Amino acid sequence: MSTAREVVVDGTNMILGRLASRVAKLLLEGYRVHVVNVEKVVVSGSKNMVVQSYKRTILGVRSHMSHKWRPKRPRSPVRLFKKTVWGMLPKNNRGLEALRRLKAYIGVPESLKGREAIQFPEASASRLSRPGVTLAVIARELGWRGVTR
Repeated sequence: MSTAREVVVDGTNMILGRLASRVAKLLLEGYRVHVVNVEKVVVSGSKNMVVQSYKRTILGVRSHMSHKWRPKRPRSPVRLFKKTVWGMLPKNNRGLEALRRLKAYIGVPESLKGREAIQFPEASASRLSRPGVTLAVIARELGWRGVTR
């Protein structure tokens, strides 16, 4: 596997939407993107407002079919991040191929420990004028039980 077209991105203290849009652009350019520390990505707003919004949009959708067959809603930080990136990609084969090149991780896996991870200054959470909540907190409120290793 060639590392020339691979990018490792550190999600620590990055704004979710801005990070997802930058990652989506890299994916569409053909890069293979590895995002580490996804649980530390920040969503702007107060905790109660953000969590209620996620609960309403993710858990509030019901199906008339059996509960065994209803759509599965993302609850882990990795799936929440991937769903955000998927929303910024075109809904065709090109977008699907781009999404397949995305790998997101909780923490930093052993295979990526020595690699230099980049951060996008325009996506830094230090630019926020109000508080933010991390994806780990949102995921816990949605029912995520954490990493089982």
